[in-house]
Amino acid sequence: MISNRAVFFKAVRMSLFDGRLKQGQVEGMTAILDRWDAGCDEADLRRLAYMLATAHHETGRTMQPVRETFAASDDRAIAILDTAYRRGRLPSVSMPYWRRDGDGKSWLGRGLVQLTHKVNYVRMSEATGIDLVAAPERAMDLPVAVDILFKGMHSGAFTGKRLADYFSPVREDWTGARRIINGRDKAQLVASHGRLYLAGLILAATA
Repeated sequence: MISNRAVFFKAVRMSLFDGRLKQGQVEGMTAILDRWDAGCDEADLRRLAYMLATAHHETGRTMQPVRETFAASDDRAIAILDTAYRRGRLPSVSMPYWRRDGDGKSWLGRGLVQLTHKVNYVRMSEATGIDLVAAPERAMDLPVAVDILFKGMHSGAFTGKRLADYFSPVREDWTGARRIINGRDKAQLVASHGRLYLAGLILAATA
């Protein structure tokens, strides 16, 4: 349990947030810490630190669920992605998954861990018990986004890789853990964030 949260927030405020935390950032981290305290039968703080680091990176350090491109609406996000696609700025994309389907739904990235493509919404619906296929926009709700973050990263539902593959009694691989989410994209950066979150968590646990 992360009992001394004041110590944690003070540490990460200085190391990761330029000395100032906004309310939304505090609320987002609190939701993640609450979930860890309430639902995790483990004590490996490295795993919690890496989840915090992942949310930090994927949300542009807002620590709140965001849409892909950080747009304020689905329509705006779709327009931004369409423009980038037409201009050849998304070379890894073979199919514009963000465009609305026959039911008017878009499977663009949402949440604390940019959930994209219908197949992944289906997979996380099964993992969480929340019908994200009927209402993909629910991935923008903080409690739902936290559930997706935890279940996806612990089970390997995102890419087949899971936290236990990289943080165990015999292994610690901060850069390799990026494969849980997105290959090696920004792996060193997320790893550096993870180590700073871990330092704050250790301070909080020992204060």
